Amino acid sequence: MNMTTQQLLLAIAGMVVVTYGIRLSFLVFGHRLAFPHWLERSLRYVPAAVLTALIVPMALAPQGDIALTLGNAYLPGTLAAGALAFFTRRTLLAIIGGFVVYGLWRWLM
Repeated sequence: MNMTTQQLLLAIAGMVVVTYGIRLSFLVFGHRLAFPHWLERSLRYVPAAVLTALIVPMALAPQGDIALTLGNAYLPGTLAAGALAFFTRRTLLAIIGGFVVYGLWRWLM
């Protein structure tokens, strides 16, 4: 099933309207919205949950299958970055440390 150019442009325009409509609604009406305290407290964990959901599958299964082997350099790099972030609370240090461990692991293995 092929899409015509007109259908493609209409689909893209629809996605733009929906995406920016949602974002704009929070900018326009955000100061009037009052979330319950429990929801505000819960929303603080969303960035960490999303980041975890993106990183863990890559670290555990870089080729699509779970690889808990010494050849998987993503795993020690991710663990090092997580430990550095947890203990130092310095994001840049965690990123650099994770890359260093990853690079050294790849070089040594």
